[in-house]
Amino acid sequence: MKLKKLSYIFIVVVLSAFLFLSFIVDTFNVDAGCLSSVLKKVSSPFVLAVGIVFAMLMGEVYSKFNKLMSKKMLQYSVVALGFGMNIEKALASGWEGMLLTVVSVFATLGLGWVIGRKLLGVDSETSYLLSSGTAICGGSAIAAVGSALNAKSENLSVALAVVFVLNALALFLFPSIGSALGMSMKQFGMWAAIAIHDTSSVVGAGAAYDQLHPELVSSQGVSALELATTIKLTRALWIVVLVLLTPFFMKSHFANNVRGKAWYRNIPTFIVWFLLAILFNTYVLSNSSLLGEELANIGGNFSRMVADLAKHMITLSMFFIGASLTINTLRKVGLKPMIQGVVLWICVSAVSLAFIISCRF
Repeated sequence: MKLKKLSYIFIVVVLSAFLFLSFIVDTFNVDAGCLSSVLKKVSSPFVLAVGIVFAMLMGEVYSKFNKLMSKKMLQYSVVALGFGMNIEKALASGWEGMLLTVVSVFATLGLGWVIGRKLLGVDSETSYLLSSGTAICGGSAIAAVGSALNAKSENLSVALAVVFVLNALALFLFPSIGSALGMSMKQFGMWAAIAIHDTSSVVGAGAAYDQLHPELVSSQGVSALELATTIKLTRALWIVVLVLLTPFFMKSHFANNVRGKAWYRNIPTFIVWFLLAILFNTYVLSNSSLLGEELANIGGNFSRMVADLAKHMITLSMFFIGASLTINTLRKVGLKPMIQGVVLWICVSAVSLAFIISCRF
C-alpha cells in the first residue's frame, strides 16, 4: 500500500510540473526547444490514460481525495473557461451557424436518449453525459454537466474516454472525407464544428483542411479554421443552457439524489460564476470603448491566460478521474456506453453532413 501511495504522489507531482511548464510555454510564448514537443504530448487523453492505467495496475488509491479533486478542480476550471469566451464573437457566426447549433444540440440530446436509454439500456447518468458531450463541446460539457449532476467518477471516466477516442478519430478522418466530397471551406467548417466533440480537435481539423486546400481559402475568402472555431464557440455557450436545463432533463436523478430540494436549488453555483465570467470578459475586459485600446489588450491577454490555465487544470483533473476507474468498475459499466457514443457520433456526423451538403451552404 505504501508503494501505491508513493507512486500516486509521484505521478501527480510529475504531471503537475509538466502541465505548469506547458502553461508557461503556451501563455508567454517561451521557446522551450525540443521540450515543447514533449509538453504537447501531456494532453487530456494522455493524462486520462495514465490515470486509468494506474487504477488498473494499482487499484484505487486516495479515493476520497480523487473524488474531491476531480469535482472541485473541474468546477473551478469551468468557471475560468468563461474568461475565454466572448458572446459577441460567438454570435458573429451568422444565422446559419445559430440555426444549426440550436437544432443539432436538442436533436443530439434526443437521439442520445433514444439510443442510450431505450435501445441499449445505458444508465441515465452515463447516457446523459455522453449525449451532452456529443451535443456541445466534449470534455468541457461533460465536466460542467458532471459537476451539476454530482456524477460518479466512473461514469465521468467512461464518458470522457469515449469522447477522447472519437476526437482522435475525427481529427484524422474529417479532413480526408471533406476533401473526397469536395466540400467548401464554409461547409467543412460548419460540419467540423457540429460533429467533432472538443474545440481542440475542431481547431486541428479546420487547420488541416486549410493546409490541404490553400487555394480554396484564397478563392472563397473564408478559412475553415476560423469559421469552425467561431461556430464551436457558439455551441460552447450552450453549456450554460444545458446545465440550467439539467434538473428538468434528469428529474428522476435529482429526485433520488437530492430529495426535498426545489428544482432551482439544483442549479450549481459554479455555472452562475461561469456565466458571469463570460459577461465580464465580453463587456469589461475586452471592451475597448470602456477601457481604451491599451487596457482592453491587457484585459484580453489576462482572459486568455486564465482560460489557458483552466484548460491545463482540466487536463490534470483527468488523472484523478481516470484513477477512479478500476477493473471492477469497468466491468460494471460494460461496452454499452462505448456503443452509444460511437453510434450517436456516427449519426450526428452523417445527418449534419447530409444537411449541410443538401442545403448548399
